[in-house]
Amino acid sequence: MINHIHIQNFVLIEDIETDIFDGLNVFTGETGAGKSVVIEAVSLALGSRADSSCIRTGTDKATVEIIGDLDGEEIVLHRELNRQGKNVCKLNGEAVTLTRLNELSHRMADIHGQYDSQTLLDPASHIDLLDSYRPDLVAGPKEAVAADFKAYSESKARLVALLNLRKKTARDLDFYKFESSEIARASLTPGEDAELEQKISMMKNSGRIFEALSTASSSLSSDGAGLDLISRARGALESVSSVSDELSDLLEKLTGIYYDLEDVSSAIGGLTESLSFSEDDLDEAISRLSLIDSLKRKYAMDIEGILSYKDELDQKISSVENFDSQEAALKKDLIEKRNTLLNSCSVLTAKRQEAASELEVRILEELKELNFNDTDLKIQITPMEQPQENGIDNVEILISTNKGEPLRPLYRIASGGEISRIMLAFRDVISAYDAVPTVIFDEIDTGISGYTASVVARKLRSIAKDRQVICITHLPQIAAAGDHNFSIIKESGEHSASTRMEYLSDEQKVNEIARLISGSQITENSLRSARELIEQSR
Repeated sequence: MINHIHIQNFVLIEDIETDIFDGLNVFTGETGAGKSVVIEAVSLALGSRADSSCIRTGTDKATVEIIGDLDGEEIVLHRELNRQGKNVCKLNGEAVTLTRLNELSHRMADIHGQYDSQTLLDPASHIDLLDSYRPDLVAGPKEAVAADFKAYSESKARLVALLNLRKKTARDLDFYKFESSEIARASLTPGEDAELEQKISMMKNSGRIFEALSTASSSLSSDGAGLDLISRARGALESVSSVSDELSDLLEKLTGIYYDLEDVSSAIGGLTESLSFSEDDLDEAISRLSLIDSLKRKYAMDIEGILSYKDELDQKISSVENFDSQEAALKKDLIEKRNTLLNSCSVLTAKRQEAASELEVRILEELKELNFNDTDLKIQITPMEQPQENGIDNVEILISTNKGEPLRPLYRIASGGEISRIMLAFRDVISAYDAVPTVIFDEIDTGISGYTASVVARKLRSIAKDRQVICITHLPQIAAAGDHNFSIIKESGEHSASTRMEYLSDEQKVNEIARLISGSQITENSLRSARELIEQSR
């Protein structure tokens, strides 16, 4: 519920601050005084979009603040716009996103105006209207349909992707096979190129390497050379090693050196033997490396990448050659998913038909109270050609406002005043299924007068018994029904105009209703009529 409104520098409003109360709050004022501007400002605080054009001329920013109750707790909604386009949203003094503000405000207040009446004329909106009547009835089936539609859409996308791939890969199949065969013939081994480079380097430098190895081997193994000398040294130390630990340690170290050199000598011998090769061996190694390098350049990959690419090619070839079985499996899955979706849609349709039957009865009752005495109404549900995320139902409200006339779409027969009353009827019925504590009507009385206006006034008072109602009106009958009345007044100064808001006392309320009855000239008759209207509204 909204308890307090504070508006600064918004369009014509310089500074308005007022409390709002339980029951029916009615705003009246001269045409052009800014009644709807107040609602626009409230809508801004509740999360609607706006731009700098709403900032009062000559000022830098517009601010709107609403204090209210939600779920038993006080909340403060604050919205600020400046000339630079900066948009500030706050909840209880802390910055929040516009989306968050909007989500919260939808639980706090519901605004209805001429736009809502226009949406009632759009058959595309009727399905949402029906679903909002009994969310407890349709919410579960709607979630099931949405989930099944997602599964069906994903299955369909997989089949389409396969068929598209089939067209493309059928053209590329020969190319895939050629590249796969080329790589297979190469019999590549990871790391092979590095080994070949080292082998070729050894072959090309074999003369120098052989000479170096021979010298090293001779220096280590020939008589009087390295190993022989170290062996003699070992023998000498061994004869005295028992004398001290220090001599023993020296022997141990020298022995280790001897065996290490012996291993080196053996390795040199083995490497020397491996240097035995022919020119053909060198040519073969160079040719092999050249083949590998050409493949690496062609595919712009190393050996591991080329082998991985071949696996991909083989998978594509396999996919193409197994398209028929894959297509059959995907088509079977698609049919199963579609049948599941259609079953879910049938459940949802049944729930909507149940809700529609109830809603028809309730709306007709409301319409009779709103002076539609010879009206018939039907909520028509027909199947669409294909299921959608929201089901398979086309929903349209058909109405006949005269006895004997056939049911027709709303937009063909309903006048502006009739649409306003029909919207009010829907609002009254649907409100029983939502928990929004505040309902705002912006000129819901468009196109009505006389007795019908009195009926609408009683309906607004009925809605206001269970929740707070804020209503802008130009009709005395509705103004008379208000529990709390406010006057919106535009004052023109020397250089600018501004709008102010005044809470009306009982006497001021009578005068305001008299003005609505007779115009600017208030008479004794209009005052008497105003008091009568107030009395009748009770």
